[in-house]
Amino acid sequence: MIPAFINPRAGNAASAREALDRAGGFEIREAGPDTLAARVREVLWGGARRVLVAGGDGTIGAAASVLAGTGAELAILPCGTLNHLAKDLSLPLDLVAAARVATTGRAVAVDAAVVNDRLFLNTSSVGAYVTFVRARERLERRLGYHAASIVAGIRLLVRMPTFRVTIQVEGVKREYLSPLVFIGVGERELQLPTLGARVRGGRTGLHVMVVRRRSGARALALALAAAARGLEAVAKTPAMDSFLVDECLVEPRTRTVSLDGELVRLESPLRYRHVADHLRVIVASDANRE
Repeated sequence: MIPAFINPRAGNAASAREALDRAGGFEIREAGPDTLAARVREVLWGGARRVLVAGGDGTIGAAASVLAGTGAELAILPCGTLNHLAKDLSLPLDLVAAARVATTGRAVAVDAAVVNDRLFLNTSSVGAYVTFVRARERLERRLGYHAASIVAGIRLLVRMPTFRVTIQVEGVKREYLSPLVFIGVGERELQLPTLGARVRGGRTGLHVMVVRRRSGARALALALAAAARGLEAVAKTPAMDSFLVDECLVEPRTRTVSLDGELVRLESPLRYRHVADHLRVIVASDANRE
């Protein structure tokens, strides 16, 4: 039986439980965000070699921080709002189908990144996105997720805060007044409408993007316009800098950082490091794809 963790307070907990029951082969356990890492560690100590976690990118990242480097396999039941990692791995978003992949799929090694002592699998950002998430969370109880996202986005464009940040890449320090620093695991799309998405078959490393202009909303608009013309255009524009590196140092004056969509507090400087093949994740086998 595969240990399977669900958050009993999540809105889709009942759907996750039903999907696991229908697929069969799971020992369902409950764990909230504060206890998930400890519970996953317990089953590893008990000899589990494959663990399923139901949740979004932040929840998956919390479990991955325990499983990474151990050789144990992570199976994903995509129960989040965006499910970036599940989509990148071409996992089915239907919960029953995903549960069946968890029992019959094959393990592949995926890259990760570490900032200070925290692991993330998809993206990290400092600046505008953190402001956006805070505003969305305040509005979400009254408006719901999607409406809150729209309102928070509009407010951000009307008044985009900037911050001073120093970034060290390949031994060279650069100083910016920027509304946004974005770091992705693996090469990211620099063309609209897929800006920021992982490039299929792209280069490995940390993809660092820095919006450069002083005037917040105008800066972001210029960066998006440049991104619409692709990587070479971005490299030539004053709107955005883009680097693909193995490690970098970010020195912001804020302690709040987004990791896989979750806000965490970390001490500056932020030391980012790419870690290749750091986690074994279950994906669909050829039989699953037919």
